[in-house]
Amino acid sequence: MTGTREQIEMILNKKVRPALAKHEGDVTVLSLENNILKVRLTGKCSGCPAAGRTNEELIAAEIKAAFPSVTDVVLVEETSQELLDAARRLLGLSS
Repeated sequence: MTGTREQIEMILNKKVRPALAKHEGDVTVLSLENNILKVRLTGKCSGCPAAGRTNEELIAAEIKAAFPSVTDVVLVEETSQELLDAARRLLGLSS
């Protein structure tokens, strides 16, 4: 079964987000292209040392079980430009 973003969000809402919420975290879908889902952990899960394991054992496991056509779930761990700009403004640094 090929999952649409909406169907993937439903699985995340039902099976993944409740577990992440216990740790004050969440997950954001960045893209679904060529059967590869890219996600970012947010909240207190962002940057957590166990983020890779959370992706493999929770997010990827649930998504691949529901949608076998999804071949990989990639955790994107980069800082957004928006966040970097906000930090620079707070510190009084130029962009």
